Amino acid sequence: MKKATVNRVLLGVAGVVLLAVGLLVLAGGLDLYGHLGAAPPSWWPLASPDQPVVSARSRTRWVDEEWWWPAVIGGLALAVAGSAWWLLAQLHRSGPATIVVPTPGARGLRLRLRTRALEDVLETGTVVLPEVGRAKVRLIRGPGRPWLRVAVRLTPGGEPAALVEHFETGPRADARTSLGLPELHAELRVTVARAKPPAARRRGGRRRHPRVT
Repeated sequence: MKKATVNRVLLGVAGVVLLAVGLLVLAGGLDLYGHLGAAPPSWWPLASPDQPVVSARSRTRWVDEEWWWPAVIGGLALAVAGSAWWLLAQLHRSGPATIVVPTPGARGLRLRLRTRALEDVLETGTVVLPEVGRAKVRLIRGPGRPWLRVAVRLTPGGEPAALVEHFETGPRADARTSLGLPELHAELRVTVARAKPPAARRRGGRRRHPRVT
């Protein structure tokens, strides 16, 4: 599962939970149950402004049990560790943030380029290739040298074989020259879009596109 998908799921779940708890706290704090004559959920303690969210009995119910404090400390430790892991995952990038670009004929000059800028250039060079509808390029940090991860979506009827040839002599060759590398490995993932039948176009329906790698 992609990082962006995981982030959306986690943020969506957290948002729904916080929204539900916030509405319940607001309803109890404003005494909406009394004003509207509605019954609060049986498991929710805050039913009026005079009641605390966590009663004294609930706070001290398990204090004398031997497992209570280890469970509390362990749960909090897991929450902190999970939050730290998630934060580090957002800061982590699979490729270098910057990369050194050779400058032939300019001695003593060290040119460092942002990786995102190089990726944008390669994406632009890939999108203009014949039958390419969309392209996404990532420069990945390899054990020895960087390599390219490229996802391309072809227009209906596009030929993956032709794309490979154009990509090899175009964007990949340009990237290899710009980086001063004798060889630049690349992983090319190609998705070919299917042409919609006339009936589907009239209805505005969508079809899932097969992936050719």
